[in-house]
Amino acid sequence: MRFLSLATLLLFANISLQNNKLIQFNIHKILNARPVSTLNNKHITTWTKGIDGGGSADGYLTLSAALFNGDKEPHALPDNPAFAANESHPEIKLHYSNADSLSYQTCNIAGAGQVEFAVPQQKYKTVYLALTSSEGASQLHIVLTYKTGDITKEVTLPDYYADLNPADKSLGYLAHDLAKWGNKNNMTEKDHHNIDLLKVETDPGKILKGITIKKDKAGYLVFWAAAGEKT
Repeated sequence: MRFLSLATLLLFANISLQNNKLIQFNIHKILNARPVSTLNNKHITTWTKGIDGGGSADGYLTLSAALFNGDKEPHALPDNPAFAANESHPEIKLHYSNADSLSYQTCNIAGAGQVEFAVPQQKYKTVYLALTSSEGASQLHIVLTYKTGDITKEVTLPDYYADLNPADKSLGYLAHDLAKWGNKNNMTEKDHHNIDLLKVETDPGKILKGITIKKDKAGYLVFWAAAGEKT
């Protein structure tokens, strides 16, 4: 009979605990764009509403699509949209898939605008928002709606070409050093673009009901995914 070591058992227990504490928020109702080209059955489905230049100039490719396209050592999005947990964030899953050539992948906002979505009513200690700002920084107002009322957090999201300040613990990379591609899947820039992850501290003593992301006029925003860690 094989016995697992104590360290292995503790590792499995920690992974299980993390999975039980994390909730991936359902934002499908507000998705409105496909900025990632995907590969299915040896056919690339090209992105339709991108990440740059007012959403029309450039998009991302999955790794399989980039390699099929003939790109050498592409800095592409991984085929698996679930980005593994690391020292700065839990597992975060985006909404693109090589198996899906029809569904929307992101929520894009040009100019001033806002989106809102409900969350499972729980007490959370942290909310994670995967975001991209192009054409410069985006000034965001993150409204946390609790059962007792709203609290607004002010955030300046830097341009997705910018290197993040390591001293700012509220922002990190979900995907780092990406290339980008034109609307014929031609690589336009080989690296240095990011998908940022905003860490929003919430009130762990209050039940969160929903989140609103408000954006000022400057910048072009792509909202990729959201998740929350329960208290």
